[in-house]
Amino acid sequence: MKMIVCLLASICFAVSAWGQQRNWNDSWNEILTAARKEGKVVVAASPHATVRRMLPAAFKKKFGITLEYIGARTSQTAGKLRAERRARMYTLDVIFGGATTMANILYAEKMLEPFRSMLLLPEVLDPSMWKRGKLWFIDPQEKYILRLFNVVSANLYINTDHVNPKEIRSANDLLNPKWKGKISVLDPRSGSGASTAAILYHHFGEEYVKKFYIDQKPAMTRSRRQVADWLARGTYPLSPNVGRGDVLRFKEEGFPVKIVYGFPDLPARITAGNGMVALLNNAPHPNAAQVFLNWVASKEGLEVLSRGYLYPTTRNDVDESFLPPEQLPRPDKKYFDSMGWEWVTTARIKYGAMVKEILRSRR
Repeated sequence: MKMIVCLLASICFAVSAWGQQRNWNDSWNEILTAARKEGKVVVAASPHATVRRMLPAAFKKKFGITLEYIGARTSQTAGKLRAERRARMYTLDVIFGGATTMANILYAEKMLEPFRSMLLLPEVLDPSMWKRGKLWFIDPQEKYILRLFNVVSANLYINTDHVNPKEIRSANDLLNPKWKGKISVLDPRSGSGASTAAILYHHFGEEYVKKFYIDQKPAMTRSRRQVADWLARGTYPLSPNVGRGDVLRFKEEGFPVKIVYGFPDLPARITAGNGMVALLNNAPHPNAAQVFLNWVASKEGLEVLSRGYLYPTTRNDVDESFLPPEQLPRPDKKYFDSMGWEWVTTARIKYGAMVKEILRSRR
């Protein structure tokens, strides 16, 4: 009798699974057919040369659908979207970007469409395929902004021809008068520079920020390339704000650059870079956008994105052997998440205003 019950249960499970698979396949094929009739999907992402080349080619090869890639900073794209929507124009389908613009502009101004229910691929919906045990939507409703990357970000970059790394064992060591005029930073009033300044205020308070940004007289710029050149040449051999791509290039070319991931008094940060993805409402190619979102969250699509940006992903089945192990978050370590919802929507804004007030005294 027990064997009969087990057999019946197995048959019922198999029939149910077959039915679900058939329903999924039917829905997917319908969407794919409609997407191919639309002919293209328009995706806004960073002006990253490698990703701009790899992503459209891989998507076209997989589905025969053109991916029109709009490369620009997320803040620039947000400005474009505002202007278009005032004119009731809708040209973009999907957008990649950082958490700050996604949360404080696109989400806050209701430009996004929830898309969690549009994810159909079994490998995307399977919780065991994700490092957190589920899809990592960062918004409170968990359906608007999906996080695809999670990488350990450096706290400091050092040109070892000019600075002995053993002399800087903590964040407080950067306040040593010896380093006055030897530090460069991205402008702490905007962008990534503002994020760094807000984190320093959060961890150390007003006096530290005054000493670091005023007393140490760091060189300020809004150009990541400028900061990178200063570091490589030794003009300003210390910086918390060098782009990863530049540092990797420097190391390949033999420049003496050391990367510091966290200090005893300042934990390493984790970030997603431009690895947040969202669906814009009133998308002109909704079916192609749905196909793209399913694909980019799959193993195949996310591996293309990972190798383009050189970032580890939030999936656990993507090959990350080509990445430096220091950039892979470890489950036994605590990190500061610089793209957490509460941080980017509230705390960072508060600390950013305090930093701007402090910098008014800089001459």
